[in-house]
Amino acid sequence: MTEETNGTAAAPQLKMSVLAQFVRDLSFENVVAQKGLANADVQPEITVQVSLDARKRPAEHQYEVITKFKVTSKNKSDGVALFVVELDYAGIFQVEGIPEEQLHPFLLIECPRMLFPFVRRIVSDVTRDGGFPPYNLDTVDFVALYRAELARRAEAQRPADAPVS
Repeated sequence: MTEETNGTAAAPQLKMSVLAQFVRDLSFENVVAQKGLANADVQPEITVQVSLDARKRPAEHQYEVITKFKVTSKNKSDGVALFVVELDYAGIFQVEGIPEEQLHPFLLIECPRMLFPFVRRIVSDVTRDGGFPPYNLDTVDFVALYRAELARRAEAQRPADAPVS
């Protein structure tokens, strides 16, 4: 039997595997301990910044996907920093059978989604080991993050005198 069944070509088979995952860079700064700040009235306000990067590796069908998280905790009352965590976590993926036009969103949505539980665990452990309550990252909507980046790029490419639609 050929690849054609009832007049339609069979869709290519998606193959994806995680070949490796690792911490590329990790930094934890305990500002409270460094500056000797008083912990009397601490009301932490935490912000999380996420960025993504993907690049082709020399081997065929292999890609490196890097998730970058910056978690900053400041005291609500006076804005003084309490701690800062910066984590670059990467995965090496073997990806086959994805059409070229779908590869970029796949690498920046599905691959980070697979890495995220490990990122959450590292951030939780580092904040706990750094003398704070463990911080569990909220789930990241990688689809929304991807769409926001596409919109940002489109806006950056729009000429300054072009009308906004």
